[in-house]
Amino acid sequence: MGLRELIIDGWSWLNYKPIMATAPRRGIGPFGDLAAGWVPPEDLRRLQAYKILAAYDQNQAGQLAYAAGDESGVDRRELGDPAKLNAAALNYLLGASQSIVVPGAEGDGGEPTPEAALARDVQDRLRAWARRELLPMRMQQAERSAVRYGDGLFTLAWDAQAGRPVLRTMDPGFFYPEWTEDEVDSAQFPARVHFAWELPEDPATGQKARLRRITYELGPISGATVPVIPEKGSAYREWATGPDGERVLLPGDRADPATGQVTRTYPWAPDRPAGVTCYLTDAEWLLEDLRAGHTVYTLPADKATYRVRRDGQVLQGLDLQIDFLPVVHLTNTIPDVGEHWGQPVISRVMQILDEVAATDTDSSAASGTTGTPIVALSGVRLPKDRTTGAAVPLRVEAGTVWSLNEGGSMSTLDTSPQLRELRERTDHLLDRLAGNSRLTASGLGTVQPSEVPSGYALALALGPLDALVGEMRLARAHKYEILLRMVGRLFQAGQVGWPSGELPAGQLVWGPHVPTDKAEALEQAAKGYQAGLFSLETCVRMLADAGYPIADIPQEVQRIQSRAFDAAARLADATDDIAAVRAFLGLPVGGPVIPPAPLRKADRQKITPEGPSSP
Repeated sequence: MGLRELIIDGWSWLNYKPIMATAPRRGIGPFGDLAAGWVPPEDLRRLQAYKILAAYDQNQAGQLAYAAGDESGVDRRELGDPAKLNAAALNYLLGASQSIVVPGAEGDGGEPTPEAALARDVQDRLRAWARRELLPMRMQQAERSAVRYGDGLFTLAWDAQAGRPVLRTMDPGFFYPEWTEDEVDSAQFPARVHFAWELPEDPATGQKARLRRITYELGPISGATVPVIPEKGSAYREWATGPDGERVLLPGDRADPATGQVTRTYPWAPDRPAGVTCYLTDAEWLLEDLRAGHTVYTLPADKATYRVRRDGQVLQGLDLQIDFLPVVHLTNTIPDVGEHWGQPVISRVMQILDEVAATDTDSSAASGTTGTPIVALSGVRLPKDRTTGAAVPLRVEAGTVWSLNEGGSMSTLDTSPQLRELRERTDHLLDRLAGNSRLTASGLGTVQPSEVPSGYALALALGPLDALVGEMRLARAHKYEILLRMVGRLFQAGQVGWPSGELPAGQLVWGPHVPTDKAEALEQAAKGYQAGLFSLETCVRMLADAGYPIADIPQEVQRIQSRAFDAAARLADATDDIAAVRAFLGLPVGGPVIPPAPLRKADRQKITPEGPSSP
């Protein structure tokens, strides 16, 4: 990229880097591995940006510059500032906790409706799946990638042995979606995506260097296929045919006699037949078999070696019997119009990070001359080597004594003012880094608590951080809703007892990203409930969001109501309905009825001053 050439795209914030202006060459320079012929040219800048961001996060930006030809890069001092920004942003994004919530599962405190019961059931099932699949850990992996690179990836696959969908995270550098001209909005998803990476050669086993590609593709439903695994040669799939050579369909599929279109009824849409399914292909190619013009999108099918799954299925156009791609692409930010990729946290402060590293490098050099200053001597007798008779250089060490002749002198070069100036510049750059990254000095922990005049001032100082976290969570909200919907549909497709039909949508609820005032939240909830402004369910949710250890809101509400005897008495007085009272207290329907106390008619007595007497 010359001085007269201007490129504005999703990675133009790296245009100031000379290495972004050089076309990668195979095996040469820091991007030599990206110059493989199968990497599409339109993806090169994205992959270059990923590698630069990884180097900054691992304190290897100096090594990257040295590999690009900058000899001074090897002396660069990197003290972990990029990694600190990424870690802080990740921690604030995830918050204190993450929980799966299905709207309507909490109910209204009365007899649950069928919709509320279904929502409660789906919520319990999704939470059980999340515990088994270690969802918080997988989220850490994917979100760390999204914060660092701008993009993260989840993949789902049905595991018949485990009886549940398995969740995996993928490196965004392996991701190659095929966008069409119609898919210009970031909310849309392509009909075909690839995951591709190189496998190095293994001299011990004789394996040559290979390229592996996993493809998910939406396409029209066709006939059934069967795996063929020959003794010699690669495995493949072939069409299944009947006794008369006719095409065989999978159980439940139907073909239109007039058009030949095959439709299928999925469990999540029992009254809406669909003609689309997802196909999975997993194959390898020898790098020596690839020629010019063969990219990840146009690999030759006749050179492919298809992999075989542990259940014996050959992964060549395997029908997964779902109508969606089990891939979720997370973006750290909301993409611009026409873009599909996110921006990392440090994208706008890369040059500040370079300035901080340069200042730290200068400070390190200045501290050397400050701690061991340059000494100038005049009129000193230089000691001589007894063997050669040559003068021995003087060394500045503790306890050294020099004898000076008459009129001799000694002076030192004081570089401490320059070191002080460099440290002040570092503080200035760090303040600017905190402000421009919107993580704020308070959020990064560089402000002492005694320096904050009040809680209101702290809330104002954290305003940019609140806005940053809100934007990051907004960019992910619908992605996690899609992920949970995919999990439910894979359970339905696996036929393991999940209800059929459209399931209520699950949501991921984030915990507070900054410490909350629990006492204030408790006071607000109590006052709102007593004044009749908040329901009990709303108050319990307020306390859970404030950080109180409430794991299950409906159960907590039920526990509170089971001990609210005064409220139950008022309910009985208002409705005279024993069944409603028992439901309110969480007691089973029916139960023993307390009979009225028998009242015996008292004998009539005449009251006199002397006492009662019979008439």
